Amino acid sequence: MQPRRRYPSDLSDARWELIRPTLQSWRNARAGIRRPTHDLRDLMEAILYVDRTGIPWRYLPHDFPPHQTVYGYFAKWEADGIFDQLTGLLCRLVREHEGRNAHPSACLLDSQSVKTSANIHLTNQGFDPAKKIAGRKRHVVTDTLGLLLAVLVTSAAVHDSTAGTHLLDHIATHHPRVSKAWADSGYKNAVIEHAATRGIDLEVVHRTPGSRTFTVQPRRWVIERTLGWLMHHRRLARDYETHPHRSAAMIHIAAIDLMSRRLTHEATPNWRDT
Repeated sequence: MQPRRRYPSDLSDARWELIRPTLQSWRNARAGIRRPTHDLRDLMEAILYVDRTGIPWRYLPHDFPPHQTVYGYFAKWEADGIFDQLTGLLCRLVREHEGRNAHPSACLLDSQSVKTSANIHLTNQGFDPAKKIAGRKRHVVTDTLGLLLAVLVTSAAVHDSTAGTHLLDHIATHHPRVSKAWADSGYKNAVIEHAATRGIDLEVVHRTPGSRTFTVQPRRWVIERTLGWLMHHRRLARDYETHPHRSAAMIHIAAIDLMSRRLTHEATPNWRDT
């Protein structure tokens, strides 16, 4: 059988070796259900293709496994926390590669409101009055290198402080070394006080008084840059996922793509490269 043509979103051998052990362990744990018929690398590359290009699942090129199979694996891996595991693993590897402690001691919080597609039920949407966007909101936590630590997708009507409280609980549980955090003025006193109860000093970074143009905010520019990196993946340009947890999985997949490239020194191709 002739090997399929490679796509720019495909994994190099070096990047696949970073991801393969986690996926293989998952498959081994499920051994005995039935003999697998599809290669794990082909399945992962199909998911990366959807995330990078933004196409609907059923528009997957025919040289990938059937779109029903690819989506089925995507749903199983999301439900079993595989994307969360890979994000955490790659984050630790990148930090060690750059001479940092594998476990961060500081983090940044921010949110991004995005419009949703027509297949999203109205009960899963909301209106963000600050950004004047009807849709969903992505609440993100990164370390000081801009690496993804946690993500929560909600209705756009959910206030930053409400989601921030849940994210700080997650950070305190899964990243106990974190003792410092930065956020913008959308995070109110309630979340600052809650952070203190979890042993985290949350500092609000305010805009420069009197500034009417774009200015780089101290510390916060790191997470703003991460949001820009994520948007290279066209599936994130708008929220197309029926369920919020699947939307969060798409963000994890984009982070996996970015961090694996960072470890192997491979650039993320975009329109500027043409």
